[in-house]
Amino acid sequence: MASVSEQFFSVDEQKAICATVHRAEKKTSGEIVPMVVAESGRYPLAARRGATLLALIAALLLTGPVAARFWLNEANLWVFLSLFIPLFLGSHFLVNAVPALKRLMLFDDEMDIEVRDAAFSAFFTEGLHKTRDSNGILIYISLFERRAWVIADSGISDRIPCQQWEEVITVVTRGIREKNQCQALCQAIEMVGSVLEKEFPIRDDDQNELHNLIIR
Repeated sequence: MASVSEQFFSVDEQKAICATVHRAEKKTSGEIVPMVVAESGRYPLAARRGATLLALIAALLLTGPVAARFWLNEANLWVFLSLFIPLFLGSHFLVNAVPALKRLMLFDDEMDIEVRDAAFSAFFTEGLHKTRDSNGILIYISLFERRAWVIADSGISDRIPCQQWEEVITVVTRGIREKNQCQALCQAIEMVGSVLEKEFPIRDDDQNELHNLIIR
């Protein structure tokens, strides 16, 4: 079964994105790599938070009726625990299985850090730091967190401030929210290509050193 990230773009959309990268790189020696991942972290703490909260509420609501049924004190601790433990296990599975519920149990800072760290890790594991002119640039999209990062190699960051890429991130995230992800990513790639063209024009012996699209 295809993952969330593999289903995010249709086959035709993937071809369109690769073609857009190819056109952009015809004008620059820079290497543009869009990457889409299902999620940037496993977030075990989110499942524990959600399970604790849901199980606690349910156990508190059920303890009285269940205790009364067995002629026990409505505040019986053992009844509460006997309900809480299975409810916790079931809620833990539920939170992990429902992305929207899991996302509710996370703080924005947690997701920001995970996406940033995963993007930097991908930059190196996918070899963007190995280009001839140190001018690889990663457009990283993490679907679960609904976030995007742009990371440029040293050759680019020495000439172009990182603030230059904030508009690119805005275009991508807005397009995803509007269910127009393919067009938004293509637009972002064209924007990056236009910026790189000025500082890193195409060379006669230029070669495509990296993937035009990575989906994980």
